[in-house]
Amino acid sequence: MNTPALELRGITKVYGQGETAVQAVAGVDLVVEHGEHVAVMGASGSGKSTLMHVLGCLDTPTSGTYRLGGLDTGALDDRRLALLRNRRIGFVFQSFNLIPRTTALANVELPLAYAGVRGKVRKERAQAALDRVGLANRVDHLPSQLSGGQQQRVAIARAIVTEPLLLLADEPTGALDSHSTEEVLQLFDQLNAEGRTIVVITHEEEVAARSGRVLRMFDGKVYQDERRVGRARTPAHRSQRDVGEVVR
Repeated sequence: MNTPALELRGITKVYGQGETAVQAVAGVDLVVEHGEHVAVMGASGSGKSTLMHVLGCLDTPTSGTYRLGGLDTGALDDRRLALLRNRRIGFVFQSFNLIPRTTALANVELPLAYAGVRGKVRKERAQAALDRVGLANRVDHLPSQLSGGQQQRVAIARAIVTEPLLLLADEPTGALDSHSTEEVLQLFDQLNAEGRTIVVITHEEEVAARSGRVLRMFDGKVYQDERRVGRARTPAHRSQRDVGEVVR
């Protein structure tokens, strides 16, 4: 597969107009290959969260081109962008974003339900994803019955259950203690070793140190792109579906 997992060319994002305009992202060029594990770092206001929103198709850039798996996201309408987010991007957030009164299994099933996957297959895939993150014995537990680390692993299971092209994590260990942080980071290591493409937004050096590539942002620009020696890119995780196919 010669097409990068994601490619940004001249991406800008401006909020407001005139004298009150703020340029949150200022001309970012970025190529991430399949199977890379990338950390994006920067202080508050550096643009890393806005960049994450663009990468996740949660927000559209003011200018520039963003291609995900070779597909120009700027050419998609709202419906097809929603399909792309559901089927090709897995999200992991600091606050877990689990439905409180719904079991771990049902939380993981949710993106499959939106994708139209039928009940029996949906349940089997959700169970397999929970098993993958070490929670096969917690499928019937509510989020309130799980520790913070376990809740984040449920969120990771939900993120990978659709076999996404991109796993996008926003401060995934920000609400966790040191033990749970290590569990989550080990899980990311394992997923990347399987060839999954992972982009982590973080302000923690400990988290960034686990990646093979670190981007540092300031004033909306990537001012440093560091590849870690000894953290070679793994073979790409292969999906059976073309990116364009899922949004038609």
